[in-house]
Formats: sequence, C-alpha cells, structure tokens
Amino acid sequence: MNRLWRWILAIGCALAVAACEKPGVDAKRIEAAAVGEWLSYGRSYDEQRFSPLDKVNRETVARLGVAWWAEFDTDRGQEATPLVADGVLYTTTAWSKVYAFDAATGKPLWSYDPKVPGEKGADACCDVVNRGAAIWKGRIYVGTLDGRLIALDAKSGEVAWDVQTTDKTRAYTITGAPRVIKGKVLIGNGGAEYGVRGYVSAYDADSGKLAWRFYTTPNPKGLPDGAASDKVFREKAAATWSDGVWKESGGGGTVWDAITYDPQTGLVYIGVGNGTPWNHKLRSGGKGDNLFLASIVALKPETGEYVWHYQTTPGESWDYTATQHIMVADLKIAGIDRRVVMQAPKNGFFYVLDAKTGALISAEKFVPVDWAERIDLKTGRPVEVASARYENGQRSNQMVGPLGGHNWHPMAFSPKTGLVYIPAQHGRGNYADPADFRYVPGGYNTGMRPNPAGPSAKPRPPAAPEPRNGELLAWDPVTQTKRWSVDFPHMVTSGILATDGGLVFHSAMNRFAGYDAASGQRLWSYDIGASAIAPASTYEIAGEQYLALMVGRGGAGGYDAPRQPGRLLVFKLGGTGKPPPYAVPAQLPPLDLKLATPSAGDADRGGTLYGAYCGRCHNNTPYFVALARSPSILDPEGFKAIVLDGAMKAAGMASFRRFIDDAETEDVRAYLLWRAKTTPPPKPVEAAHAQ
Repeated sequence: MNRLWRWILAIGCALAVAACEKPGVDAKRIEAAAVGEWLSYGRSYDEQRFSPLDKVNRETVARLGVAWWAEFDTDRGQEATPLVADGVLYTTTAWSKVYAFDAATGKPLWSYDPKVPGEKGADACCDVVNRGAAIWKGRIYVGTLDGRLIALDAKSGEVAWDVQTTDKTRAYTITGAPRVIKGKVLIGNGGAEYGVRGYVSAYDADSGKLAWRFYTTPNPKGLPDGAASDKVFREKAAATWSDGVWKESGGGGTVWDAITYDPQTGLVYIGVGNGTPWNHKLRSGGKGDNLFLASIVALKPETGEYVWHYQTTPGESWDYTATQHIMVADLKIAGIDRRVVMQAPKNGFFYVLDAKTGALISAEKFVPVDWAERIDLKTGRPVEVASARYENGQRSNQMVGPLGGHNWHPMAFSPKTGLVYIPAQHGRGNYADPADFRYVPGGYNTGMRPNPAGPSAKPRPPAAPEPRNGELLAWDPVTQTKRWSVDFPHMVTSGILATDGGLVFHSAMNRFAGYDAASGQRLWSYDIGASAIAPASTYEIAGEQYLALMVGRGGAGGYDAPRQPGRLLVFKLGGTGKPPPYAVPAQLPPLDLKLATPSAGDADRGGTLYGAYCGRCHNNTPYFVALARSPSILDPEGFKAIVLDGAMKAAGMASFRRFIDDAETEDVRAYLLWRAKTTPPPKPVEAAHAQ
C-alpha cells in the first residue's frame, strides 16, 4: 500500500471515529442539557437542579440500592456535586482533590491532589471544603483552597495550566465550583471575615490568561483598579461607602458560591457576600448601603461589564450574604410569562426578580423572620425593626442568625410542579456592639462584643430554648407561599435534587431520602451511616438511572459530628452494594491534670484570646480536638510548639504567632487548664452504620 492510500485510510478512520464520538462539552451541549448527563454544577446553566430522568419514580424508588461506592482519604466536609459526561463521573473532595470514575462501574480512572498546604485550613471560615468542578472541551477545572484555578486533562488528570487567582499575603480561599461561560472560566473566592476584598474573575479556558475582573467593594485607596468594575464604582457604588474599618479590611463582599448564567438574557448573575466586619457601624460608620455587599449583580460574561444589581440587605450588618444559590426560570405571574431570577438568601426572604432588568417582582419570608417586617415592593428595601441594628452598645437576638434561613446548600426547582425545594434553616443569632474594636488582619473580624470567659467571668443566665431546626420546604415562587414541608431536629441538612420521576431527593439525620415532589410524602430512605450536606446528582448509562451523593459532614454549622472518611455513594434500581460500617472515631483518654506543669498565665485574659482565635474550631465538639481535654495543654513548651511554632501545620493547625505572643499563649494554656478542671467528660461516640 503506497503512502497516499495509507494517508487516505488514516483520514477515513479518524473521521469515522470522530463521527461516533460525542462532541466535547461546550456551550451548546450544556444549554441542551442532555437528559442522561450532569454537565455543570446545577446540571444546566439555569441551575435548576432538575433532571428529566424518570426511570426512578414514585412507583420504582423503593427498589433503589447502592450500585457502587468509593471512599476518600479526606475526613472533612464533602460538598461537591458529581458531574457526569461521556460515561465518566468527576467529583472533588475536601482539600480540593479531584477524582474521575467510570460512572457505571465505579472503576477509578485517575485522581489529582493539588497539595494545598495544611496550614491554609486556618484561613477557611467554614472547613476545607470544595463544591465541585467544571467541564469544558476536554478539560476539568477546579478552584483550590489556596486560591488557585487549575485546568486538568479530562482523560488523564494531567495539569494543563495552574494560575494563582488571589493575593497570597491575604487570607483568601476558594471553596466554590467554577463555571465556564463563553470560553471563560469564572471563579470567585472567600475569606471576608479575615480581611479581604471580594471579586469575581474570568480566565481564558484555553490558556488560563485573566480576561476580566469585577470587584464588589471599592478600592480602599480610591484609585481605579483597571478592572471591569471601575465604571460602576466611579458612577454609583463608591458613594455608598463612608469612612470606617473597610479601608483596612477591604470590605469583604466575597463571591464564594453563586455564579449563574442565562443564555436567554446573555447575563451572568453573581451572589455577593457579607461585609468586613459584619458590624455596619464599624465597617462604614453606620452610613451608606455599601454596594455591592449582600447583592445579586448581573454582568456581561464577555467583558464583566455591570448591567444591574439588586441588594437584598442594604447596609448589611448580620452576615446576611446573598451568595446563596441563584436560579433562572420561566414563571407565569399575573397571567404574564416572565423570565426570572430566584434566590433564597440568608436573610430569610425569597426573592423573585426580572432576569433582564433586576426589577423586584416579589419577596416574602420563607422562614420565621423578626429582624424586618417585610420588603417594601416600591423601594425594594427591607422594613427593619427598630432593634435590628445593635448600635450604641446594644444587643440583638433575632431570626435569622448568621447561618441564615438558607445557606449554600443548593435548592432545586421543578418545572413540573412549579415549586422550589429549599433546605431551609431555623435559628436565631446574637449580635452585640463592642465597647472597642481592633481590626486584626487574618483574624475573624465580625465586630461583635466578645463574651467574657475565664474563672472571673460571671456565669451567664441560662438562655431560653431557641429554635435550631432544619426544614425541607416546598415553596411556590408565584404565590410566595409554602406548599408542604418536612421538619428535622438538626438545623443543617443537605442540598436538593428534583427529577421528572416526581421525586425530590434530600439528606438529613444520616438518611438519604426520596420524597413525593407534590405532597412531601417520604417514599424511600437509606441509612448512609453519616451525615451528608452535599446535593445529589443523577445520570443515565445504558438505560439505567443512577443517583450520586457525596457523604461527609463539615462546613458552617457542621462541626457537631465526628470526622469520618468521605464517601461517594452511587445508587440505582436493584443495586445490592453494601458499604461497610464506619469505624467508631477514636476519643482522647481522660486527661490526668496531675501531670500538668502549673501555669502562671492569666486565665481570664486567656479566655478572651481563646474566644477570639481558638473557640470557633476547638470548643467541645467531636469534629476538632477539644483543647481542654488535649494532652498538649499539660506542657508549656509542647503547647507553644503547636500554637506558635506550627508543629502541626501539615494537619491544618497553622502557627498563630501572627496573632499572639509567648506570654499570651501561656494565658490561653492557663485558661484551658481551668477549663479542663470544670468541663465534664464527653459522651461516648456511638458507632455509625450504613444500611
């Protein structure tokens, strides 16, 4: 055979193979929202988390069982939504690791570890979690906890490019999933309380080159950034800020989760977080709306150009972020077809906005709320109660608290029922204006009055029982009313999946369950042996429907469960897999205080420092080491080696030398020794099990 015929044959074979293969995941494929795949974080660009698959339905759901499962090497919170394309399942775990599996059999194909430094965990307000990846034209994109955006080859997991998206000298983190829109990878970041300035960035998907950036708070120096946000800050937003701590802290406003694209309007909608500090009086002198905190902002994805915004909580002062899940849908309102944006942010009101203009259509309380009476539909602003703004040394105890009426856990919308399914939360929050405040770069700067602690502190009177429960809520976005709900004694539950099988899938209290989407009747449940906070996804291969769920508790409000290895459970009809029980977590033996070197530190001062820097993680929870029971407090040199010298930084315990000195470290140890004498022993942890 001569060279010409070999060349013709080779071309013919290549064309034949190409004709049989699916095209790469691109905009057309995501917009088409292929029935059997899950190609983007919310399945399709509209982020409705509704699948048209119906083989698992009201009649068949009782036959669901485990098809295959995988266990990971991370024992922190698992928040990812598994993606599925061309028969491969891609997911991420804590510490920003990426995995690829054969979606039908569970065979591992490859994995990638970005090797995030362990001490970076100290910069994460809400655990070292990752919510997932993005797929685009043969590549997988993931954001990492240390602020990088990485492109991987979808077949091999090899790195195509790796860019640092944040200032490494600041406490930025990335926990959210990227979105790829018009050939650009969009990613935000977190770290507001620690003193950062929020923004969203777009990178060229092929090269990793920065295409544009939009800041959500003004430049503290009053200078232009050379960014897409310059024009709107010059003309509108900068004037909504007054003098205050924001000029040191950067103001916050991180875009740590919601990024939604609507091909019909051609706009991308970003959700913006809280201010730094939370306390508006400290942040901006109690003056101004502080744009674009707690806002939904619409941008042009090609350039980042500002189009419109809607601020859910002007002058935000309670950690009422608007970073929660944003979805786009078509609704018939007052007899007129409307393209709308919907969000249930932390502040407890459900918002329906015009997707093209941002005009407010309706807003109502979806959980009990007492910080505001209502939303004024003419101004779009909340009508706040007099006590909401805890100024002049005041305190406020209000619904909702900083965990919000709805947090990051995604909701779902079913076009068949017309209902939005929300993992709602009921909990109050205590807010108190401090007598004095000092901004600490990298510290947890909420601007709240600290609670006294230590031997000299007067015991606080027992508080009245407060609601702290979760709710699976079916909400009618047209009438703004509840259709049905299921209550849970635990506040934090999982994200939600809705399907054309007439089902809603949700996890709570160690059970993954399927509910009738119309009535809320539970039709099936499975004991997963541990808590799940992530939403499930679903896909189809060779005529079989599968459901994939990441299992592992953590994140904000999730430190009250033992750390257990993360798992991926994949279900199908007739599945017979039986994952083994989880091991009983090891517990520290009783502390023998006779072995302790006495401390000359100031235990009262140590209690204040502990509350400022340690308590968020190390109070008596089974998730982190309870320091009052840790042998590390027995010896001053060993304690200092951990707290100041970073002896355990690889495990996530960073050095705190930037915050406290040697004497203050001994003050903390004195406080912990006092606590060790007064803290009752923990209750035994029971073995978790899987069905």
